[in-house]
Amino acid sequence: QVRLVESGGGSVQAGDSLKLSCLASGSSARNAAVSWYRQAPGKQREWVASISSDGVNNYAGSVKGRFIISRDSAKNIVYLQMNSLKPEDTAGYYCAVPVLDIWGQGTQVTVSS
Repeated sequence: QVRLVESGGGSVQAGDSLKLSCLASGSSARNAAVSWYRQAPGKQREWVASISSDGVNNYAGSVKGRFIISRDSAKNIVYLQMNSLKPEDTAGYYCAVPVLDIWGQGTQVTVSS
């Protein structure tokens, strides 16, 4: 059974950085493609970034150049380094293994101006 657990959220000021972690348990999750999504109150869920099984990264236009997705395969953790945070980045952030339709419980990021 694959389980995803996010951590690293918090409340920061605009311009600050945060690093989110997504710890995956279960052998079937190892090196699987992982995506980060976010959802702000009253808004639809938005795809943020993905890392493929062979390490290819893709980013939404709204975060490209500011966010970096990476993987530590030995620890089975996918990270989302978020730099130059803006108030509009405020949301609950969720990691997922889309091919397995597995989601974490989310971690809240709040950016104040």
